[in-house]
Amino acid sequence: MEMEITLPDVVPVMTLPDVTFFPQAMMPLHIFEPRYRQMLKDVLESNRLFAVTGLNPKLAADPGQFEPPHLIATVGIVRACQKNDNGTSNLLLQGLCRVEFLEVLPDDPYRRVRIRALASEPVPDAAEAARLRTELARLLGLKRKFGAPMSAEMTDFLRTVEDPETFIDLAAFSLCDNRALKQKLLETLSVQRRLELFNRQLRTEIESLRLRRKLQGGLPDDKIAHN
Repeated sequence: MEMEITLPDVVPVMTLPDVTFFPQAMMPLHIFEPRYRQMLKDVLESNRLFAVTGLNPKLAADPGQFEPPHLIATVGIVRACQKNDNGTSNLLLQGLCRVEFLEVLPDDPYRRVRIRALASEPVPDAAEAARLRTELARLLGLKRKFGAPMSAEMTDFLRTVEDPETFIDLAAFSLCDNRALKQKLLETLSVQRRLELFNRQLRTEIESLRLRRKLQGGLPDDKIAHN
């Protein structure tokens, strides 16, 4: 039985490049930096909660910024953790909910953030959301058939997920290649809008793959320059 989890006002945070973490997703992490070893020790001794956010590329080049985070992120709970002989740890973090960073607190020795939870907007049209979910599952399968490197296990699993919000968040976390879109999907509170945005992106990608296959003809990928 799952116990009810109350989010604290302040949580530790890891800021990672090229990472967008979503609710419901399960993310393995390897903890090796001293600051994050201390963070993990502290969270395991308390509520097992911390946030993961991506590095904001628009601010990263600013010399006055240190690891500037995206301000919409996900808080997760440590579901499993194994400490290694060399002091590093491997853990599995499960996303719980979207949050907004209200204040980034000084690093001492790791960063903490003051947060507020963000709830998704109710689906206004359940039938339309179900249609979009079904269409998105079809497009993901079609993209894989066109040769995109996608997990067959994940695309097959997603077909069994009926809840539109869970579906789009897991699909975005596992199968969205566009980093900017991925962050936008995290920041979009409307479930229906998330479904629409990812549908649109997949249609564009599939058309590109379709055109590539047409131009490539029967040549393998490593011989396409001979076409």
